[in-house]
Amino acid sequence: MRLATLENGRPDGALAVVSADGARYLEAAGLSLLSAMEDWPAAEPDLLRLAAALEGGAGGRIDSACLRAPLPRSWQWLDGSAFGTHGELMQVAFGLPPVDSDRPLMYQGVSDRFYGPSDAVPFADTAHGIDFEGEFGVIVDHVPMGTRAEDALKHIRLVVQINDWSLRTLAPVEMKTGFGWIQAKPPCSMAPFAVTPAALGNAWRDGRVCLDLEIDLNGQRFGAASGSAMDFGFHELIAHAALTRDLVAGTVIGSGTVSNANYAEVGSSCISEVRAIEIIREGRPVTPFMVHGDTIRMTATGADGTAPFGSIDQEVVVI
Repeated sequence: MRLATLENGRPDGALAVVSADGARYLEAAGLSLLSAMEDWPAAEPDLLRLAAALEGGAGGRIDSACLRAPLPRSWQWLDGSAFGTHGELMQVAFGLPPVDSDRPLMYQGVSDRFYGPSDAVPFADTAHGIDFEGEFGVIVDHVPMGTRAEDALKHIRLVVQINDWSLRTLAPVEMKTGFGWIQAKPPCSMAPFAVTPAALGNAWRDGRVCLDLEIDLNGQRFGAASGSAMDFGFHELIAHAALTRDLVAGTVIGSGTVSNANYAEVGSSCISEVRAIEIIREGRPVTPFMVHGDTIRMTATGADGTAPFGSIDQEVVVI
């Protein structure tokens, strides 16, 4: 099952079920995705009936201009860093020592807004080091405190594709304070469709999205790393987050930047990684961060060429 949110003038938008080909929809009357998550057992049967009707040919054509982030806002956004290669390269990029921990890394970010898949994204200053970070995420129902990793998979209701925007020149300053990021982490963006794990089929394995995340910067291929290389699966990230607190229904948990050890072949999912590779190889970074008018496109694709989440296709606007 695939879900989307349509613009209706309200903060949470209108929930819609989308056909498997992403072309048609039926609106779930009276629901937003956030309200559906808060009572998923009651909402799911009706959503499945709409999905069955769509497969039977019902529904109207989607106007992509009306699509918002599938979850325009939520109570909580927790982003992990589950790809070891990305962590190693970031230590080079920021001149930091290795993190001596066998636990997942995670921070709490902005959750009161997720940009839609085609929104122009505003930034205050090019000097802040505007960067994208392609990743995957999951949306959970209520997760009780102390939930173990082996029990956490059942709490994953939906999977999403995310662009975690970052401001790289501000990040090192905030890191050194020992507190969490505020200025360096603006709101994220989401691809248009949230997908149930079952709908991903064989691309959902061991709590991981086993798809290549194809990224084009200004129309040129930048990377196509696989989401299968997570050191910690989403079930382990959930258990980490829930160790000392309940996770409210609608919490979004991110994988961190998709990154593979064979980055020379598959490329990267953020500019800062490429700059770190340049430091290693050439002694200095060469690739610039984004500026006004730059565009980014992200599409997770399977071996058959399908894109279950649709695409993020956005432009940077410096205001």
